[in-house]
Amino acid sequence: MISFLEGEVVHKGATSVVLAVGGVGYDVSVPTSVVSRLPGVGKTARIHTRMVVRDDSMTLYGFSSTDERELFDLLTGVTGVGPKVGLSFLSALSADALRRAVIAGDADALTVVPGVGKKVAQRVVVDLRDRLGGEAELPSEGGPIVDVRDALVSLGMTPQEAAEATRDVDADGREVDDMLREALQKVGR
Repeated sequence: MISFLEGEVVHKGATSVVLAVGGVGYDVSVPTSVVSRLPGVGKTARIHTRMVVRDDSMTLYGFSSTDERELFDLLTGVTGVGPKVGLSFLSALSADALRRAVIAGDADALTVVPGVGKKVAQRVVVDLRDRLGGEAELPSEGGPIVDVRDALVSLGMTPQEAAEATRDVDADGREVDDMLREALQKVGR
């Protein structure tokens, strides 16, 4: 089993990346969040991987952390969720947002994932709630940063893009409007 790949980024696509490792180019399917976090072409990157072997293919799926890979494994263990839908979950929702929705039993929050309807979302909640609830330490989310993220999502950003835009925004004693302005400036760069 290939646990991770570390090598030069040769190509970045919307949902895939090619890494050159020891003279071999590995084509890895990844969530969109991974592509946005990778360094530019020609730089070195590490991607945690999971290989899925089918009768007609062997496919590598890549993640920015072992935590994302473990969530992918859990998701693909749910009936009706294959590797592509598992990647869609991790593209549309951060690992923390996915955990929160499952633990809270919020199947509606999971239907924002492309290709996931009400039945699959409910099945994910039912199958994973106990597995994630007992061991998941969720960061407390509240306050002005959440308000800024919600505002960015209402302006048309994906939850992942909004999280990325607010990553380094300092909330200490600042007004929501000021933080929103700063986050929008980061997006415009």
